[in-house]
Amino acid sequence: MGELDLKSKESFNQLYDEYVNRIYRFVFLKVNSGDVAQDICSETFLRYWQVFKKNSRDIENPQAFLYQIAKNLVVDHYREKGKVQTVSIDVLPIGDPDSNLEEKAAVNSDIDMIRTSLTGLRGDYQEVIVWRYVEDYTIPEISKIMGKSEGAVRVMLHRALKALKKEVNKAEVEES
Repeated sequence: MGELDLKSKESFNQLYDEYVNRIYRFVFLKVNSGDVAQDICSETFLRYWQVFKKNSRDIENPQAFLYQIAKNLVVDHYREKGKVQTVSIDVLPIGDPDSNLEEKAAVNSDIDMIRTSLTGLRGDYQEVIVWRYVEDYTIPEISKIMGKSEGAVRVMLHRALKALKKEVNKAEVEES
C-alpha cells in the first residue's frame, strides 16, 4: 500500500487528540507512574498507527481498539516487571482545597481505602468502574469499548459495585 493520503493522516490526528488524555489516564490508573504511563500511551498510539496505516478500514471501533492495545501493554508491563497491578485515583480532583487539614486527612483515608479495595477487584470490574465513574463514559460507550451488550455492561457494573462495596466493608473491618 502506498502513502497515506492527507485525509487519513488528519483522521488519525483527530483520533489522537480525542483519546490521548483518556488512554493516558486509563494507563496511569493501572500503573500508578507518570513515566510508565507516558511510555505505554505512546506505544499504544504507535501500534494503532501501524495497523491504521496498513488499512484504516480494518478498525471497526477505534476507541475499543485503543483501549485493548493499552490493556495488553499494561499486562505486558506487569509480566516483565513481575509487579502487582495497582489502581491509582490520585488524578481525581477531590475535596475542597480550602478545607481544613482534618477534613483532608479523612478524605485521603477514604481514598486510600477505595484504592486498596479497587485493587482487590477483577481487572474488568476495575475497568468498568473507572470508565463509568472516573472517565464518565456512558453505558453505550463502555459497551462499545468492551464489545459487550449494554445489558451485559450494566450487569457487570452492578456486580463490580457490589464487589467494591464488599471490599470496602472488609477494609473497614480490618481498620477497626
